Amino acid sequence: MSYLQSSNIVIISSIVKPVRFARVWYCTHTPINQMQTAMEQLDPSKSKSFQVVLPHPHILHAKTSSIRMAGHSKLQVIADFDATLTKYWVNGHRGQTSHGLLQQGNPEYDAKRQELYDYYHPLEISPSIPIEEKAKLMEEWWGKTHALLIEGGLTYDAIKKSVAVSIITFREGVVELFHFLEARDIPVLIFSAGLADVIEEVLRQKLHRSFKNIKIVSNRMIFDEDGHLVSFEVWCSKRKTIHVLNKNEHALDMAGPLHDQLGDSDGLNEDSASVKKRTNVLLLGDHIGDLGMSDGLDYETRISVGFLNDNVEKSLDSYSKAFDIVYLNDGPMWGIIELVSQLCSNEGD
Repeated sequence: MSYLQSSNIVIISSIVKPVRFARVWYCTHTPINQMQTAMEQLDPSKSKSFQVVLPHPHILHAKTSSIRMAGHSKLQVIADFDATLTKYWVNGHRGQTSHGLLQQGNPEYDAKRQELYDYYHPLEISPSIPIEEKAKLMEEWWGKTHALLIEGGLTYDAIKKSVAVSIITFREGVVELFHFLEARDIPVLIFSAGLADVIEEVLRQKLHRSFKNIKIVSNRMIFDEDGHLVSFEVWCSKRKTIHVLNKNEHALDMAGPLHDQLGDSDGLNEDSASVKKRTNVLLLGDHIGDLGMSDGLDYETRISVGFLNDNVEKSLDSYSKAFDIVYLNDGPMWGIIELVSQLCSNEGD
């Protein structure tokens, strides 16, 4: 396992096979024993090839060395869920999110939520809307959606049925990544603007197991004794919904309580104080706003990985300035596994 280096780029070499093209690498990967070939014309919904952009390879190399030397006992992973752990494209169509897969059993309200998506999603991914204005729009969208879920009579049974028939799909390599991290007692915080109850059901039905090192911070529902949704929990005194652009506001409020939870008897085999000492972070997200997920932590070194799934041409410059690594065209997690294996390798190897 090593880095290929040049004057302007570094790339992990044991899982990806690069072909140089300006500052972008067209890559193939070899999960298990199957080699998959890169294509010159990439179809993001079907191609097994992907592109990796490393804007500042020397900085990345220095960060990797620092985390590696500190040891994996100092490492934790913070990841977004929708379009980060899950795929953006599924069988040529836009993949589902933890909000989008829900079917309330009430066609009128399902249609109303779809109308909200059709209006707000283009605003969410637009690179021309100022971040402050976009944050207000996202708060508006999430608030209206949650109100419709309550008003339309969502039940927990409907959540289970919705997940069972959904096409939500994890990126290739996610399960292997979770196994790798769990085996080394590296905590994973899934920090999502989606719905915690839905995410837990997706993990349960799609992965068929739980992981002791994973905790979820997301919008959590409150159900009555008959299983009907009545409200949403609030994590902090600001009483705001978690959406894609305000995770940094909530990170400060959640970091302490969540890390206390990570030390409980159902979590890692270490107390909360030792978890708080994990001062190196690998952050995975698909929005620039996801970088705020680590704001509540007093970290020493952070490697950030951005998944740029859409509007690539217009957004690549801003993503390259924000993230240490940028995956394009709905790339898999094989390169992340290789990176984590580098971070966890023995000193001096």
